[in-house]
Amino acid sequence: MTTLSYTDLIRRLYDLERLAQPPLPGERGGCFSSYDRASRYDAASGQYLDWNANADGTGYIRHEGDSIVAFEATGPGVIWRVWSALPGTGHIRIFIDDQAEPLVDLPFRDFFERFGDEIPPLNFPQLAPTLSRGRNRFIPIPYNQRCTVLLEPGWGAYYHFTYTTFPPGTQLPDAAAGLSRTDMIALAEADRILAQRGWRTPPAPGETDTNVTLTVAPHSRAVVAVLDGPQAIHELRMAVDRLTPPDDRRILRELALSITWDDDPTPAVWAPLGDFFGAAPGLTPYRALPLGMNDNDMYSRWYMPFGSRATIVLHNDGDTPQTLRASIRHAPLRRPADELLRFHAKWHRDAFVERTQHSGRTIDWPLLLAAGRGRFCGVHLQVWTRGQPPPQPAASWWYGRWNEKSIDWWWGEGDEKFFVDGEQFPSTFGTGSEDYIGFAWAAEPPFPTFESAYACMPWIELDANGHTSVNRFHICDDIPFQQSFEGCIEKYWPNRWGDGNACLYAAVAYWYQEAGTTDIYEPQPLGERYGYWE
Repeated sequence: MTTLSYTDLIRRLYDLERLAQPPLPGERGGCFSSYDRASRYDAASGQYLDWNANADGTGYIRHEGDSIVAFEATGPGVIWRVWSALPGTGHIRIFIDDQAEPLVDLPFRDFFERFGDEIPPLNFPQLAPTLSRGRNRFIPIPYNQRCTVLLEPGWGAYYHFTYTTFPPGTQLPDAAAGLSRTDMIALAEADRILAQRGWRTPPAPGETDTNVTLTVAPHSRAVVAVLDGPQAIHELRMAVDRLTPPDDRRILRELALSITWDDDPTPAVWAPLGDFFGAAPGLTPYRALPLGMNDNDMYSRWYMPFGSRATIVLHNDGDTPQTLRASIRHAPLRRPADELLRFHAKWHRDAFVERTQHSGRTIDWPLLLAAGRGRFCGVHLQVWTRGQPPPQPAASWWYGRWNEKSIDWWWGEGDEKFFVDGEQFPSTFGTGSEDYIGFAWAAEPPFPTFESAYACMPWIELDANGHTSVNRFHICDDIPFQQSFEGCIEKYWPNRWGDGNACLYAAVAYWYQEAGTTDIYEPQPLGERYGYWE
């Protein structure tokens, strides 16, 4: 039997190395949300009905008295993330295990602002960030037998509860007993670690920095480094010389990074350089836990284990030579290489849409299709939209508000849907693209950029017409799979329509899968990755 303390759960908030461990039988992840229950699967016909229904603040499991049941699961499990677009004064009541009294009973709005009965409000800004109107809370709530969450009238609008179910026999801490002083200090330390994300630090004991400067000729490739195993890359930093606007947008798409593990026939990592580091187009400073950019370099802290070797290659598909400085921090493995998954990251645009857009699922745009055993850990999504200005200006803001818009080119509202191990109905079904990232009401301006440990919007045009760059990283709430993973996000608009309108997606998915296995994504030519927008 595995026993996890509350401090063990807190460590998952920032432990990137854990993601390389294969999921155990019975380990699962998912999300309960207020998605529109008109969307359903009809087993008799094999069709997905009303799959684009968009009244996504209306859904719930059932009524219990005047309240709705928003979450209900058997344990052992942990709720990792709670999100809402507009939490109100109606109470959230969380019941765990066999407790007759609720573990939590307070106004839903206060749930994001208070910690227990403490006044003044909670002081964990990294664990409970507000992201462009969206309220997020990453403070683990464990349960051993069961958990039920009730929302009373007046609770607000829209909700997500992301969670993990652990293998049977796992013993989790008794949340009803309250948090110890040690637990409280661990939460404070986690908040501080997340606040310091992306900072350059000296190597820890056992770590080695390999520093390289190289120039890659036009239309050629250069080996950045070959590392002998068994080891793991703990940090990868890269900087391109003389990278300034507006050329940075072109250069960071012309350069592509590939990494091959051991004797694999194809790279497990391939992406345009800027996209791999989580922002496109161009050099766009932001800081997340696993990835980020600043004025000096771009960093990755994904944990990347390998057995015999790691081969890092830079491709230059442009017409001018590019000089790059790389720093690779690596260290010996703490467990055998064959017991660890391998890190994968692939860029694509409209890849394999025919595999998801069937049986009434024409709205589902595939983020990632993966086979075997692994963990889905997040996505960088780059959107390019173009809407023709209206003939008459709107009465307010840029193009109106709510049902009085003079034009509608907003790209969001697409629900994320994660099908795990061949399930017919997704165990994760969200309420909108912006809600999945962690913000809210994004169809209404103004449109700010923001950053946090797990979710960022490094760039968006002031009127949301043009480039948008968003990230969502699953660290504590990764999605384990034993046989397959199919992750999609709804795309309401076609690539092009009407008189010059456009909505185009490109994505980098980040995940782990078994050593010695390959994925289905191939490197893409320059025309695919740069020339699709004007």
